[in-house]
Amino acid sequence: MSKIKCMIVDDEPLAIKVIENYLQRLDEFEIIATCESAIDAFNVLQNNSVDLIFLDINMPMLTGIDFVKSLEKKPEIILTTAYREYALEGFEISALDYLLKPISFQRFLKAANKASQLINTKAAAENAHKGTPEVTSSAPPEPTRITPKTSDEPPFIFLKVEKKMVKILLDDILYMESLKDYLRVYTKEKELVVHYTLTKILETLPDNDFIRIHRSYAISLNKVNAIEGNQVELKNGKMLPIGRLYQQVVKDTIYSKGIMPGN
Repeated sequence: MSKIKCMIVDDEPLAIKVIENYLQRLDEFEIIATCESAIDAFNVLQNNSVDLIFLDINMPMLTGIDFVKSLEKKPEIILTTAYREYALEGFEISALDYLLKPISFQRFLKAANKASQLINTKAAAENAHKGTPEVTSSAPPEPTRITPKTSDEPPFIFLKVEKKMVKILLDDILYMESLKDYLRVYTKEKELVVHYTLTKILETLPDNDFIRIHRSYAISLNKVNAIEGNQVELKNGKMLPIGRLYQQVVKDTIYSKGIMPGN
């Protein structure tokens, strides 16, 4: 398995050293470059292939958010910042994770594992596609929802995870996160990265139980705990943004189901 090529971008040398030290403990990751500005990072990307960027947000001249928006081909992004209020902007650029400084190794390792799973799943899918000449479309396989024969059996869906078709109970799904042509499905017990689009899987799931709240997120309606401003709080405490174009439909749907009183 080839190593995951990483770049660290932060205007604080000490913050770079922390991420460097953590990455050096993990054999799967290789540091291609460290940069103290987004401009330097942009120049590195002109001549180097990078899979993953650990990116500070609040930097002079060009912020991390604006840097990502300027890229035509985007590596996976893990944001690193001392400012909690930038979390919503991280959602907008589809950042893989958001690490709040000071970053513990335990929290860093969770983000690194998430990146590894996604990057390796994408690589495996691309290699399989290249090795199958009869395939003329790169469209992901169709998810398969099964309607139980009896009311005692809970509804479920089969999702292709690498080479296996994995059975997931619909009631176990908390929310789903779009990763371009891939999807991260968060359940009560695990996270799965699958080669489906968010649009495609929502066509398969019952629309009275699941709703898209943002271009990058869809949720299970019965997992909603509260709405706070333009965010949804799930029963596990997770806060997700409601996209501007989705706000009225999402709030009307949640209130009409009696999940919570509207104001």
